[in-house]
Amino acid sequence: MKHYWLLAPAAAVFAAFWLLPIARLTVVGASGPDGIATYAAVLTHPRYFRSLVSTLVLSGAVTVATLVISGIAGLFLSRNRFPGRTFLTAMLTFPLAFPGVVVGFMVILLAGRQGLIGQVAQWLTGENLVFAYSMAGLFLGYLYFSIPRVILTVMAAAEKLDPKLEEAARSLGASPWRVVILQPALISAGAICFATSMGAFGTAFTLATRINVLPITIYTEFTNYANFSVAAALSIVLGVLTWLVLNLARTFAGSTVAAAA
Repeated sequence: MKHYWLLAPAAAVFAAFWLLPIARLTVVGASGPDGIATYAAVLTHPRYFRSLVSTLVLSGAVTVATLVISGIAGLFLSRNRFPGRTFLTAMLTFPLAFPGVVVGFMVILLAGRQGLIGQVAQWLTGENLVFAYSMAGLFLGYLYFSIPRVILTVMAAAEKLDPKLEEAARSLGASPWRVVILQPALISAGAICFATSMGAFGTAFTLATRINVLPITIYTEFTNYANFSVAAALSIVLGVLTWLVLNLARTFAGSTVAAAA
């Protein structure tokens, strides 16, 4: 107990850079003309509600697609040794080095008006295919920076599994795809992927021509309309939803990674 003072620096940073800003944001959210009812605007106002639904659907779709792609790739890389494996792993995780704005710019180069996909589509069908500035483009961008994080998580979890349990499962007739169950790791990685997609701003801002997601709505409210109370209330709602998902994932994932048939 005498060593609790060692927590003082961390407590001070926590209070100064998280607790006080969150408290201030909460107060600002209830300081508008509608008072505390402003927090219900995300459900009662059509534009805010559409923004919330779009954000939830997009984040859910990105999470599912990321888990499928990264789960297969991560298990393959953790279970196989071949020439170039280290280089391939490095390339698959390289997008971690890029900020959201750069990812958005890369999506434009790929699927924008002068993008590679559009040029190929023009050559094949005579029509220029452009989707960088839509939810499909944002989905591609979020998928791009989500895959590396989940691959690393799956690889780390798979390497901790006991090979003897896998051999026992195979001897009992389990197929290779049923042998390894990385449910806790996948739940945790999926929750982080979902939370990141919910709050990501840089990529959405770069592609925001026809995109209506909650971070962009929040930005628009306080920059274009100086509507600080609504922006603050939407920010708190976004934070609470993300926190709930992370806590649910922590509850279901537990602290262990298991292997079974």
